[in-house]
Amino acid sequence: MRPSISRLIRSTARMALRPGSDETKLIVAPAGMQAHGQAEQFTKAALTRADLDASSPIRQFNGWFAAAQRSGRVAHPEACCLATAELPSGRVSSRMVYLKELDAHGFVVYSNFGTSRKARDLATNPWASLTFWWEHLERQIRVEGPAARLPKDESQVYFDTRVRGSRIGAWASRQSQVLKPAADTTGTGEGEGETGEEDDGRKELEGWVKEVEDRFEGQDQIPVPEFWGGLRIIPESVEFWQGRQSRLHDRFLYTKKATNPDGEDEWLLERLSP
Repeated sequence: MRPSISRLIRSTARMALRPGSDETKLIVAPAGMQAHGQAEQFTKAALTRADLDASSPIRQFNGWFAAAQRSGRVAHPEACCLATAELPSGRVSSRMVYLKELDAHGFVVYSNFGTSRKARDLATNPWASLTFWWEHLERQIRVEGPAARLPKDESQVYFDTRVRGSRIGAWASRQSQVLKPAADTTGTGEGEGETGEEDDGRKELEGWVKEVEDRFEGQDQIPVPEFWGGLRIIPESVEFWQGRQSRLHDRFLYTKKATNPDGEDEWLLERLSP
């Protein structure tokens, strides 16, 4: 007697989730805390066009962000992945940052734009993207558009809200530069870092921090560095994603069409296939 279709499917799934004989694969079909398994289904909500503010992805994002904060289950809804790409190579780089401001013009993050990889990318290609992932709500938001630096006076306003150590750190760190280990040629431990272990380059960073601390000693008002500040991603497209059963997710894309005489952006809202 032939096995039923459902039995064949279950058997095939079990085979696919077993570690293969190829020992070069270090991770195979992980599922949460399980080494191997089937990914959980998304079942918490649905998303329809009627749920969205069709006139503005900024207002729609603000509503979703507020809901994430109210839920008490999204530890850092402001955390997002900032991706940039260098031209002409097309090489992409990404990093986690915090969203610090949202206004009618776009999404603002703060960082080093002097020595960092993102600075080099943006110097050749102003386009960037942000991705937010709120697991408990099974929601994702993607933002794409050109990026522009904020004026120094606007960056100073945010810079003044940071704790002193973070302001000192912004001045001290030559972000993404290689830190060179200190050489101990005397046998006195001069090549050790603050933990007493052999220095791996941390000591050079600590030296830069000490220099900046000395520079601003006794000074409460610290100016924002020229190479540091805000970056606004001005959205050309924004996608709202709600997880659904069987990976048949709800996806809606806002695409900027034009800016009207009143200075307001006009948007096209479309549902995308998952």
